[in-house]
Amino acid sequence: MDLEQKIRTLPAKPGVYLYKNAEGEVIYVGKAKNLRSRVRSYLLEASQANAKTGSLMREAVDVDYIMVANEHEALALENNLIKQRKPRFNILLRDDKTYPYVKLTLADRYPKVFVTRRLRKDGGAYYGPYFPGNLAYRIAELIHRSFLLPSCKLDLRRYYPRPCLQYYIKRCLGPCVEGLTTPEAYRESVRDAQMFLEGRADDLEKSLQQRMEEAAMAEQYELAAKYRDLLITISQLQEKQRIATVENDDADVFGYHYENGMLAVNLFHMRGGKIVDRREFFWEDLQELELFESAIEEDEEQPAMAASTDFQAGAVFSALLKQLYIDQNYVPRTVYLPVEFADRPALAALLAEHSGHRVDIAVPVRGERRSLVDLAGQNAKQSYDQRFRVMQPTEKLIQESLQDILMLPELPRRIECFDISHIQGAETVASMVVWESGGMKKSDYRKFKIKTVEGVDDFASMREVITRRYKRLQEENQPMPSLILVDGGLGQLHAAAEALEDLGLTTQPLASIAKREELIYLYGQEDEPIVLERRSPVLHLIQRVRDESHRFAITYHRKRREMRDRDSELLGIPGVGARTRTRLIEHFGSLRSVQQADLAALTAVVPQKIAEAIYAHFHAEEAEATLPILGQ
Repeated sequence: MDLEQKIRTLPAKPGVYLYKNAEGEVIYVGKAKNLRSRVRSYLLEASQANAKTGSLMREAVDVDYIMVANEHEALALENNLIKQRKPRFNILLRDDKTYPYVKLTLADRYPKVFVTRRLRKDGGAYYGPYFPGNLAYRIAELIHRSFLLPSCKLDLRRYYPRPCLQYYIKRCLGPCVEGLTTPEAYRESVRDAQMFLEGRADDLEKSLQQRMEEAAMAEQYELAAKYRDLLITISQLQEKQRIATVENDDADVFGYHYENGMLAVNLFHMRGGKIVDRREFFWEDLQELELFESAIEEDEEQPAMAASTDFQAGAVFSALLKQLYIDQNYVPRTVYLPVEFADRPALAALLAEHSGHRVDIAVPVRGERRSLVDLAGQNAKQSYDQRFRVMQPTEKLIQESLQDILMLPELPRRIECFDISHIQGAETVASMVVWESGGMKKSDYRKFKIKTVEGVDDFASMREVITRRYKRLQEENQPMPSLILVDGGLGQLHAAAEALEDLGLTTQPLASIAKREELIYLYGQEDEPIVLERRSPVLHLIQRVRDESHRFAITYHRKRREMRDRDSELLGIPGVGARTRTRLIEHFGSLRSVQQADLAALTAVVPQKIAEAIYAHFHAEEAEATLPILGQ
């Protein structure tokens, strides 16, 4: 059955349709109130040489569909399939990170506290999202410092011989070592952290007050002082802490700027009536993609309209809002947009159903709300200029973006990057290059000769280098870098992590970048690699540091190989020592020239017996016939 015949058999019911190419790949996902009517409209537009659908229909050879009960289910299913399949003809939210949450791993034997952007059904408790993004890190830091719950990657289902540094600086109870804490004391800290994260400050203060008085009565004054300090900290934080709430004046405000097939969108987060943070989104080469998207936004009850070459922003915001809000725990009560789109009422109803409160998706035309939308649009214009026209964002902006993308606890000021170099296991070496405060700091570069690994084993080599480097920093009481970056994939990443774990550095930020795919793996979230746009300044920075480490490693490897060639060949000849080798290399310029020199040339540099030995070594067959004649 060809494509046209199959389309005629589609049901006239709501659902989602998936166009496929000859390789069976899904190239477009859409939703419809009436599957047959919607999908058939593509054939009509393609037959009229409509540019909006021509590219899709030239590639499409098959269409599948999934029927659902109503338009709400179609919206949700469409969003899930787009995120799973990433079809080429859909507008995709490539920067699909969310704002951070604080996660308490309640399902673990000894729960930990993490900052994460991914929500999973894993038995953990998630709190947030937090605005601005660095608030989550400050909250996690407070929990480490006050409630002594760790965020390390250690497997706490077993015990270790010694605790890490976090225990000694009093930021962890030490559940990794038997006897350092008790399950009861740990559960008490977890309960306190839960009450704090849930906003139950009054309950927490009452509990701490009671425990402080009991400790004082029992003359446990050190414990009472700990509870007293904790009470003071929590009281001070109540005034400063700004967590996303469900107040009536919470809103997200969108604006955009489109030019030359490239689009920049700005999103303002308003919480408590104030703008607390901003996000940026970018798309390139939208000429064909956005035209196709705008075509499917037409009213299904109306006949297909003639193609328009104007940019249609409604399709972009329809796709963007679905991917941003559907399946999210938190949705603001109001979303302000600069343009209308066809399924706005259905999307608002679906979000209200999922969030449990009314959600208004509004397009203000005048007044203060319209001014907010215009302000977001002006910022989008600035973002466009910075990304596509100027292409030189400030160093601080790049650092802030790197901190946000890699979820670093602080602004990155120093990155140390490692690479391994060898040829089939010979002369294996490693390099470490340093990026600091906006540039490469060559005075801090380091070279390593691998000492404990034989043969080809990049992972073991990486473990050795990381161990040597950071063991020395510990011994010299030097600060750790903001980020350790390794050149390679998951194997190199885990090898570096094992070395850091053995040193007790379980909270050190660690990432790797794979060469071919340019995927960035963040340790602790390896199953969700980070994919950055090819124009991203953050990707350019990471690539620059990675490429420099590769260059430095290759250069050192070549020098080691040259030294090996000089040493192994000449010093292995009877009568040739270090001075003779140096004299020969300086005279002839290279080992190859020594190999090619005749006996007379060698005799001019070294004694005749040594010259004969060298010549015989490199010209064994010829020497047997030549040397007797020379000796006559």
